[in-house]
Amino acid sequence: MSRLSAAVPPWLAHALRAQRGPVPWSAVVRGALAAGPLLLVAVLSGRTSVGVVAVLGAMLAGINDRPGSRRAAVRRLGVPALAGAGGLLVGSYAGQHVGAVTLTLLLTVLGLLAGAVSAVGPVASGAGTQLLVAAAIGAGMPLPEPGWQRALFFVGGAGWLLVLRLALPTPGAIAGDYRFDGERDAVGGVYDAVAALLEAVGGPDAPGRRVALTAALDHAQDALGGPRLRPYASSAAERRLHAQYAAALPLAEAATALAWAGEAVPARAVEGPRRLAVAVRTSTHTGPLPAPARSAPALRALDDALLHAADTFDRGGDGSALHTRRRTATSLARTVLGSAGREYGLRVALCFGAGVAVAQALHHARWYGSHAHWYWLPATAVFLVKPDLGPLASRVICRAAGTVLGAVLFAGFAALLPRPAGLVALVALCGALIPVATRHFAAQTAVVTVLVLSLAMVGGEPGASWSRIGETLLACAIVLLVGHLPALGQRGGGVRARLTHAAEAAHVYLAHVLDHGTTDDRAGRWTLRREAYRALAEARASIDLAAAELPALARHAEGTDEVAATLERLVDTTTACAVQLDDNGRLTPEHTERITALLDELAEGRERAGLVVKEGQALPVPLAG
Repeated sequence: MSRLSAAVPPWLAHALRAQRGPVPWSAVVRGALAAGPLLLVAVLSGRTSVGVVAVLGAMLAGINDRPGSRRAAVRRLGVPALAGAGGLLVGSYAGQHVGAVTLTLLLTVLGLLAGAVSAVGPVASGAGTQLLVAAAIGAGMPLPEPGWQRALFFVGGAGWLLVLRLALPTPGAIAGDYRFDGERDAVGGVYDAVAALLEAVGGPDAPGRRVALTAALDHAQDALGGPRLRPYASSAAERRLHAQYAAALPLAEAATALAWAGEAVPARAVEGPRRLAVAVRTSTHTGPLPAPARSAPALRALDDALLHAADTFDRGGDGSALHTRRRTATSLARTVLGSAGREYGLRVALCFGAGVAVAQALHHARWYGSHAHWYWLPATAVFLVKPDLGPLASRVICRAAGTVLGAVLFAGFAALLPRPAGLVALVALCGALIPVATRHFAAQTAVVTVLVLSLAMVGGEPGASWSRIGETLLACAIVLLVGHLPALGQRGGGVRARLTHAAEAAHVYLAHVLDHGTTDDRAGRWTLRREAYRALAEARASIDLAAAELPALARHAEGTDEVAATLERLVDTTTACAVQLDDNGRLTPEHTERITALLDELAEGRERAGLVVKEGQALPVPLAG
């Protein structure tokens, strides 16, 4: 794949790239037990339309069903489902009581709101998507039930999948309380990532391993930090996992400092974190851990962190802090109303509104024949405009190819399978395939197309495979056109907003270390360190996505990758400074010179990229001792 990526343009290489990894059998089982049984019960009870709505809720929830903890799944699946129910409610009543022009304007405004809110984060993005897709379905799918019943059954379908997520044990989870198998795996992944970074110190793979460590820490924070009834971990097993996660933070700090120094560490230093990872996953004691030589500040920090982790694992620990800070309403509003929210909100509104307008025009012109199912076009536009799913050109290519493949497959299945039993089985099969298909947008589109066409036929609509292809191509054209329109304000606003946030987080972290490096406020330091690295990871992901756009769009993010690389080196250097100050309270000339050089480089890169950072953040650099 690397040779292929070098031979084709980035936007095309992204369309050909798929995620890899083991099959998520847990999610496959949940998908099989969600959509198919819901539809079967509805068909047997003579309420097919109710089953169609419930399966749509379960299907959209299945797209959001990702690996992680059960607690995190409540927010990841539940919030978008509630937003989708609200969209279905609004769309249903609007479609019944207002005209085409008013409906188009209403859904366009809804698109502006949903797009702006999507800038807050992944869960908000999923909620915005389901809000708009359900609104289009509610307005365009003629169903006998009133709007409030549709919304109720939609939530019921998503809720059934969430119940399966919370109740079913993960295959292979044999240690400890199975309710926390996602948390155990996430915390164990942190220790594995620490060991991998230590193993790569001094080699070319170290930067990539440090990025993987950041991803593992982010995943563990998310897995442990889901919604809860009490403001603290209420069970001994959960408190133990929190303590084990907290014990990994000084290990990660020491490993990052060693990677910054670039001197290879002894192999025995890698063995300790690996044993800790096994102990987390199996809920066993660690036993004696091999200690590294204490010949340098970072090695002494690593040894101290291993001793602390061993003590935590043996005594159980009483950790509760996840070293995160709750986002305030002011910061959320700033994100929604900022450049990223405005730019994305406007694009979603234009794409969704244009999709509704074109679909309404074709519907009233009888292009759809005697069928009123015009929702496919605007719903497709919503998925196409989502940057979470890849660069614009890649999304369009994958969506078109996936729809054609899905329509052709469904046409073959519809000709061979008995009705409705065969279609119900096909829905169950598609539900099971969704967790695997989410690794590539084209595959996901093909599976969803087969599922939705099966639902439509079970609900009484004749074959609509070929009209779906035409509507998808129209949506692709709309999104391509709107995606290249000049925006109100600066293009690349989302990239620059995330990079600005990362720069501010890096400055706050550096200022804290230099001002308070000799105090005992390590918990505050680790919180700021986590925020800086998480913000950098989000900025880097956004930059990589922008770099894979068509040249007309990619040029708006030029220079941001150099700024991100400088920020990464600055945060790594800050971490090395923290370890040095913990060791003897003074920085070496190498540390101060590196910080000064990186700040100068950052100022130059920020100016070239048009990046703005808040003023008034003085950075005291202490003299070397």
